[in-house]
Amino acid sequence: MTETKSTEIAVVGAGIVGIAHALAAARRGHRVTVFERNERAIGASIRNFGMVWPIGQPPGHLRNRAMRSRQIWLEMAEQGGFFGDPVGSLHLAYHPDELAVIEEFVDIAKPAGYGVQRLTADETAKKSSAAVTDGLLGALWSDTEVIVDPREAIAALPNVLQSAFNVNFQFGSTVTEVSYPHLTVNGDTWRADHIFVCSGADFETLYPSLYQSSGITKSKLQMMRTAPQPDRIGPALCGGLTLTHYTAFSDCPSLSALKQRFNTELPFAADWHIHVMMSQNGLGELILGDSHEYGLTFDPFDRADINQFVLSYLQGFAQVPCLDIAASWHGIYAKLPGKTEFIAQPEAGVTIVNGLSGAGMTLSFGLGEEVILQKLG
Repeated sequence: MTETKSTEIAVVGAGIVGIAHALAAARRGHRVTVFERNERAIGASIRNFGMVWPIGQPPGHLRNRAMRSRQIWLEMAEQGGFFGDPVGSLHLAYHPDELAVIEEFVDIAKPAGYGVQRLTADETAKKSSAAVTDGLLGALWSDTEVIVDPREAIAALPNVLQSAFNVNFQFGSTVTEVSYPHLTVNGDTWRADHIFVCSGADFETLYPSLYQSSGITKSKLQMMRTAPQPDRIGPALCGGLTLTHYTAFSDCPSLSALKQRFNTELPFAADWHIHVMMSQNGLGELILGDSHEYGLTFDPFDRADINQFVLSYLQGFAQVPCLDIAASWHGIYAKLPGKTEFIAQPEAGVTIVNGLSGAGMTLSFGLGEEVILQKLG
């Protein structure tokens, strides 16, 4: 008979949500084992901009969570020796309604503690050589955004957790059953005091009835990466469409008129929920995107017209030496409409964390600390 292996805390999934919960538990002195079905994490956690994006979160608890995550990202980047650039962000306005939203947001956000400022075109040019200043009415500057390379960071973090906190990572290990306090992993039995299920696909298969009743849907996004640029471009850049995407701007009175104009003038963007952003990783490559298609099952083939729209819109606000595309891809993440995350306890000792709705890089480290404190004390 195979001997039962044991750990104090079992985490299913080595993407950013699983890593965040493993780190939070290990920092509190718990013995943690992380199970990942693949040889390395290859899901949504590596298929994104690498943007840690507090500017997109509304005032209060979510922004505080994002700022705590930002702090941990910078600590982990320094400890792990991977790229983490606190470069900030610029939202660029070329139409009066875009500028109106920016001005209203600054009025709301500054008293709430955001490090934001409305810039003129000349001030924007000093922040970013990549910003198109022809026709630029102004910009929103935020000093809190951090850029990492998700491929590099998600690969490096297990080494940091293993060396600094003795977290045990079991890659190539598929959890096929959870019956607390036991897990079946590659046919072997493990025992844990608490189990955290932090992988979308594993949630679907381990607790199918709960998954089907959860209300979770999914989003497919398309993204691109350029060849390395000869120089650094400065802050992450966003066009006016991004003002309509993040909940941080939802209290701006001019937002509804801006959305209406975009729906009329750019129906393709509205149909595919496109907003356009650009960040630069440590290799000098530019990450571009993205679209949002909602549902449970998606066409596996990407649409060239979506990528072409992104590139065309991008050139209205960004000028870079080279837009040769080195790679394109799509990612799929779980989303719970109207909620910032899905947390459930299907049985005593088991916690499911899912559905961070595309904000996993921004919120996971902070959320992990909150969940671990609540569940483990």
